Amino acid sequence: MTQPTIVLASNNRGKLDELRILLEPLGYRLVCQADLGIPEAEEPFRTFVENALAKARHAALHSGLPALADDAGLCVDAFGGLPGVDTAFYATQFGYAKGDDNNVRALLEQMQGVENRRAAMVSTLVAVRSAQDPEPLIASGRASGEITRQPMGSNGFGFDPVMWLPEFGQTFAQLPVAIKNANSHRGRAARQMVELIRERWSL
Repeated sequence: MTQPTIVLASNNRGKLDELRILLEPLGYRLVCQADLGIPEAEEPFRTFVENALAKARHAALHSGLPALADDAGLCVDAFGGLPGVDTAFYATQFGYAKGDDNNVRALLEQMQGVENRRAAMVSTLVAVRSAQDPEPLIASGRASGEITRQPMGSNGFGFDPVMWLPEFGQTFAQLPVAIKNANSHRGRAARQMVELIRERWSL
């Protein structure tokens, strides 16, 4: 019996590695859309769930396979929840090239003198059996903490080095991978998604 495949509607290798581990209990093979020659989808919406659904449908349409999409971002209290869905391009608003390091640099610059450091990393996962699936599976996870004043730690990616988690007394980038995956926004969403797929799908 061949191992069932789900296409990840992302070209982010860090995200692929994380989700492969988190979805391992299902026994599915998770492949990156780029490896199938699928271009990135447009993300015109202002909420995580709408963008994730658009990406999942796009990957399913081009691959003919079930697809999983993750739309995630940083929501900063002092900025009214922004950068939100624009997280990946945050640095470009301030004249920097797109990239994790520049995102962190831009955020710390914009938060200079800001006392309210509260923020949350949010992940919304959407899975579809086909491009026309009328019942997409939706799971969301949230990890709350504070933005540090300088990067700390070398694990992870994105804003992990500046996302301080009070319950651990460390940033995401300082945590061992297994601990991070168990407690991250994406880890929490993935656990929900595993249960939803087990309950709803039979591929």
